[in-house]
Amino acid sequence: MNRWILLFHTIRYLKAKQLAYQVYYRFRKPRLRNISRPVLRDALKGWYWPTFLEPATNDGRTFTFLGRTARLAESWNDPSLPKLWLYNLHYQDDLNAKGAESRFELCAQMVDAWIKGNPPLQGNGWEPYCLSLRIVNWVKWLSRVESDQVKPEWTRSLAQQADALEQQLEFHILANHVFANAKALIFVGVYLGSEQGDRHLKRGLKLLDQQLPEQFLADGGHFERSPMYQGTLLWDLADLAALSRSVQLKEVNQRAGDWERCFVSGVGWLETMTHPDGDISFFNDATFGISPGIEELKRFAHTLGLAVTQVEQPAKLQGEVLHSSGYGVVDWPKRHRLLVDLAPVGPDYQPGHAHADTLSCELSLFGQRVLVNSGISQYGDDAERHRQRSTAAHNTVELDGENSTEVWAGFRVARRAEPFNVAMQQDEHQLVIQGSHNGYRRLPGKIVHRRRWLARNISLEVVDELEGRFQKAVCHWHFHPDIAVERDGESRFKVRLPSGQVVLIEVSGGSAYLAKSSWHPGFGISIDNQKLIIVFSDRKVTTRVCWSSD
Repeated sequence: MNRWILLFHTIRYLKAKQLAYQVYYRFRKPRLRNISRPVLRDALKGWYWPTFLEPATNDGRTFTFLGRTARLAESWNDPSLPKLWLYNLHYQDDLNAKGAESRFELCAQMVDAWIKGNPPLQGNGWEPYCLSLRIVNWVKWLSRVESDQVKPEWTRSLAQQADALEQQLEFHILANHVFANAKALIFVGVYLGSEQGDRHLKRGLKLLDQQLPEQFLADGGHFERSPMYQGTLLWDLADLAALSRSVQLKEVNQRAGDWERCFVSGVGWLETMTHPDGDISFFNDATFGISPGIEELKRFAHTLGLAVTQVEQPAKLQGEVLHSSGYGVVDWPKRHRLLVDLAPVGPDYQPGHAHADTLSCELSLFGQRVLVNSGISQYGDDAERHRQRSTAAHNTVELDGENSTEVWAGFRVARRAEPFNVAMQQDEHQLVIQGSHNGYRRLPGKIVHRRRWLARNISLEVVDELEGRFQKAVCHWHFHPDIAVERDGESRFKVRLPSGQVVLIEVSGGSAYLAKSSWHPGFGISIDNQKLIIVFSDRKVTTRVCWSSD
């Protein structure tokens, strides 16, 4: 019965269009249609724009993805390998990885091998997301190949892939998937000519025109609210801006301004959500090594001639709430930064990358991460994936062993926490950010969690208050693996940073103890760390973090 309740509360948020396409695609499978011999538009003459990807193979047979190395045997769809690993294999990112221009023979070998090993409409490689990423990679690579070296079977396969994609655009999923679909249609529409290329280009541009204002919010954040996916989508926008600089096609060129403005705004958002060490924060599905970082995006912006805002170290305490996306940031001098999650689970109709992390936060001091959310090391649908999405894996409060948002089945979300009373105030002595959420009101005790962050020159105080009935409330604080923590009294803990600074944490309103946990800074990576667990004595717990001014 519980699963049916979860399913009901998941489905009720979906768009009618998603439900309709879920049914439609179950009965209407893509067909291999007769396609006339591809005609090349000859508009894109070489792709030499930036890349951030490292090669995954040296020989086209052994590949390393997501921290795992495997050898490609006869099948491109080896069931012993994780599906996400196989997806990465089918993307063929190596065609445009660093140094790809000097590996023509290897790239050609991989394209030939893919065509031979993946008959039309068979296997993972013909699923729409794989098609989208590979089509873009093929177009970029083919544009660098001399015309007399382009094999007819390459362009024929590209045309078949584009046609298969157009038959299964991901309207049942939407969000970043349909954005990738649109980008692929635009790229292949620029490369192919005649009626087929025109059709793909027109449809891709129309789809992107619809998705761009919906997916990117007024403060520059992408509506899935994942710093990792923000980087991926921004690279897509930079690619599109670069495409507009590379071709003379009116329908592409006239949209360049919108793409560039969205890109610049999004880079500003991502920089806000980046720690002083230069890497992203871990809110929702986020980890290192998947998307480009802020510096790589800035380099692309520079290549495009786009000016992005340079963030300077503040001379005094300052803060900001990004109201559209729902995040707060507090900056101190000396590279201290607090990042706060006041965000709704969103978008409502596609929260697949959401975690139960409402009112969580991350903290860097002296440029070093101190308090961290746990990140992710895998996708899928097992106990570890569920644990990594859980409230207990984040720096926030867990009630009666339940998640603040009902995350389940790998990428599903049922009832979700809704933030409210979000505000920021500042005077000459302190800066306060506050927010509440109702995620636990679904429980019998109708509980509301309220949290305030009080930032002063050399301290941060986090006050958690609970309204309603509950059996057990626990506040979780996860430390970066490089941080050494030891008890220094009944309710005080000493935190030592790698660079030698000592930070004190004092707790009131509950009993506190240290426990083992794990941090996940990449797919396939799990690093032991410590966490501080505070069990509420009543309805209010205060955690005070103090450091020196040196």
